[in-house]
Amino acid sequence: MTIQAVLTPLFVQVALTFGLLFWLAPLRVGALKRNEVAARQIALGEKAWPPRLQQIANSVDNQFQLPVLFYVLVILAIIARKDDLLFVIMSWLFVISRFAHAFVHTGSNDVRVRGPIYGIGLVILLLMWIIFAARVLLG
Repeated sequence: MTIQAVLTPLFVQVALTFGLLFWLAPLRVGALKRNEVAARQIALGEKAWPPRLQQIANSVDNQFQLPVLFYVLVILAIIARKDDLLFVIMSWLFVISRFAHAFVHTGSNDVRVRGPIYGIGLVILLLMWIIFAARVLLG
């Protein structure tokens, strides 16, 4: 696979993370300016933010969980030259699951929907790691 094909899903996942961060930042500044929350309330944690902002912040935090394992895997797959078509397809499926998860997380936040979407992404990523490990260890 070309390096572009392998890295594009990673770049799209990074864009999701930055997109959520850039969405959240002005909302937080606005909440502080409107005195919806005091700086001292949020200095040691985020729980004092208004619920909508906390909801988006939780989605941002979530982008630093499973996706971190995805980033590492992409780098390792490139180095080990195990980045084939299956890897790219699974990468896209994982990233699509992350977008779906973020959409629900920042929208309805229905755990009955969000949980299974998270689970799908988790299983895809786990399978990617298993396949990668098998290919590396078994030659």
